[in-house]
Amino acid sequence: MRFAVKDTLTEKEIQSGLRAVIKDGLATQTMVTLTGGVFLVAFALKLGASNLMIGLLAAIPPLAQLIQIPSIYLVEKYRIRRAITVYATASSRIFWLVIALIPFLFSIEAGLTFLMVALLLYAAFGAIGSSSWNPWMRDLVPQDRLGAFFSKRMSLAARLGIPLSLAAGFYIDYWKKLFPAYELYGYSILFFLGFLAGMLGVYFISTIPEPRMAPLVGKLGFLKLLSQPFKDANFKNLLMFLGSWNFAVNLAAPFFTVYMLTLLQLDMSFIIALLVLSQLTSIAFLRIWGRFSDRFSNKSVLGVSGPLFMLCILAWTFTTLPEIYVLTIPLLVAIHIFMGISTAGVTLASGNIGLKLAPKGQATAYLAANSLVNSVMAGIAPILGGMFADFFAQRELAWVLTYTSPGGKLVIPTLNFQQWDFFFFLAFLIGLYSIHRLAMVKELGEVEEKIVIHELISAVKRPLTNFSTAGGLQELVQFPFSIIKQIFEKNGAEKRDKYE
Repeated sequence: MRFAVKDTLTEKEIQSGLRAVIKDGLATQTMVTLTGGVFLVAFALKLGASNLMIGLLAAIPPLAQLIQIPSIYLVEKYRIRRAITVYATASSRIFWLVIALIPFLFSIEAGLTFLMVALLLYAAFGAIGSSSWNPWMRDLVPQDRLGAFFSKRMSLAARLGIPLSLAAGFYIDYWKKLFPAYELYGYSILFFLGFLAGMLGVYFISTIPEPRMAPLVGKLGFLKLLSQPFKDANFKNLLMFLGSWNFAVNLAAPFFTVYMLTLLQLDMSFIIALLVLSQLTSIAFLRIWGRFSDRFSNKSVLGVSGPLFMLCILAWTFTTLPEIYVLTIPLLVAIHIFMGISTAGVTLASGNIGLKLAPKGQATAYLAANSLVNSVMAGIAPILGGMFADFFAQRELAWVLTYTSPGGKLVIPTLNFQQWDFFFFLAFLIGLYSIHRLAMVKELGEVEEKIVIHELISAVKRPLTNFSTAGGLQELVQFPFSIIKQIFEKNGAEKRDKYE
């Protein structure tokens, strides 16, 4: 058989498979860099997308993950995960070729509709591939190296994405200057190159060996199999945390690019530079978070990186007061630095904790349940954000400090919420609730958050000590983690006593 499974894999086969997983990660990162994020949003805006359409655009990928539920039947019936992954992923990525042809084949109005349909089909087939890919990786990657391996994969992918995104950003700005009337065609070239990279990734996936799936203990019907994760108290707590977390993040994150493009009027190349800065800090901290997840636990990593990410979302509300001011750019730079630090930990640990807590032999159903909850919450959030963005555009909440003296009046703006600011603040509050839910999850090896914070500060201090002896520089690095430390020292012990 072209995609035969094996009862056992030799160490040589495992290592060969892991190298192929890395190669696929690099090819997939190339595709994602050239087709997603700021380029896709800018493409949609040029096609005339409204705030609601941008919300729907962000909702399509997570909502399409719901198709993983019936996909469980395919995996459990045929039990050839590599074949399912290859065919589904290839079918998914071919739609980027279709999207690249939109400016050549359709008018602006029809192009936007066709974009939404193509993205829906791309995400749907991709979800089918994910339903078999995740449990396949669960059985292929040694459990004691999950954190280290996937942090390495993410780090290498991020290093490739940085020069690619910079080059693509400068290319788009240069194309707009040369051909202002044909801007959409510039994006078509990016999407076509992304399609080629995606198909290269499919080839690498086809070379990864597949171990035979562990037999199920007893015969379970499809519905009973699907209900198993919700009967597992600890995994159900994990689902509640990840569901609320994804709702909070996707309420705000899809509008960061729109916010910078429309309200702040930043150039594409500058926005890409900020994203690259965030990626650089992610690379620097990925291996640190990976070591911590293996040494302590994924929950411990989430307990530190999660609150820091929420503080970054809250900081977006202060980038205008109410217009661009002297601290706007420095604040954006700081936000992207610390978002890079926190995103590395959140992305790595939130993915690995599901893999780790899913019982061997039942990973397909458990991970599909995880995708179900995350997809619903992550899909609802941006739609709500898009629906109410125009409503809040006519609302403003301001808080100023006024000092009056015989010599005059001094007015100091301290808070100003407009349009997306309301969502950023709401996302921050919901994110704090999700961290509260995290305290109820149990994972082997978990330690108190202050231990992870201490180790993280120590890991950062070591290179800084060699770089500079200035105490102010070390205090600058320690500052955000000190805030988190104070929060957890005040509330952490009370929460643990309550739920243990």
